[in-house]
Amino acid sequence: MTRIALLGCGNIGNIIARHAEGLDIVAVFDRDPAAAERLAARVGARACTTFDELLASDYRVLVEAASVQAVAQYGEAALRRGRDLVVLSVGALADAALRERLTTLARQQGCRLHIPSGAVFGLDNLKVGRLSRLDTLRLRTTKPAAALGGEPVPERRLLFEGTAAECIRHYPRNINVAVALGLAAGREVMVEIWVDPAATRNRHEILAQGEFGEVRIDVQNVPSPDNPRTSYLAALSVLALLRGLDDPLRVGT
Repeated sequence: MTRIALLGCGNIGNIIARHAEGLDIVAVFDRDPAAAERLAARVGARACTTFDELLASDYRVLVEAASVQAVAQYGEAALRRGRDLVVLSVGALADAALRERLTTLARQQGCRLHIPSGAVFGLDNLKVGRLSRLDTLRLRTTKPAAALGGEPVPERRLLFEGTAAECIRHYPRNINVAVALGLAAGREVMVEIWVDPAATRNRHEILAQGEFGEVRIDVQNVPSPDNPRTSYLAALSVLALLRGLDDPLRVGT
């Protein structure tokens, strides 16, 4: 049974806790102590009052389910312990300097920096972009206004079009998918963000073209019932990653 420590006790942290069969959540930490206490009580974990206390716990994998800021603040300290780190707020890795520091530390400490699939499918095969020419990689994200934290709109509207690096400055909470795609493919992603009053789900359309041919992926995520800005699939992808760590049979690239 994989022993994990959990950084972040919000919506995604609680989804992980509700589906933690086969995992042993031994310690949790959140900037809201009450949230940490509630989650800890649910799974029989230790509610840590500081991040250093979390680091000192006996775990194999630290799971970040907090924020981009938490990755920047705590990621390096976590890897210095020589234990694996799962980063759900992958938008933090749009910062090339931070990404380089984290990957270098993981290599030096003999541990791994894991990026779950998050809110999309297809990351495995997008790795082909590192081996052969990839001409086009585009992400079109459509969300209800509530998921973007905005006011209702009368009609479908394009809010942003540009690179993932540009997108993070305007929509930092909606960049995780684009950064994950770019890391898998090894190239920049062109991003469109749309708001649609008729949308009831978060939709991610991915277009990739290259020497291998063409692929189109259309994912329509069910928002988490407790937070419309959070994808239920993203939380489940963390669980799938954690459960696969000890599986002797690996499927996929």
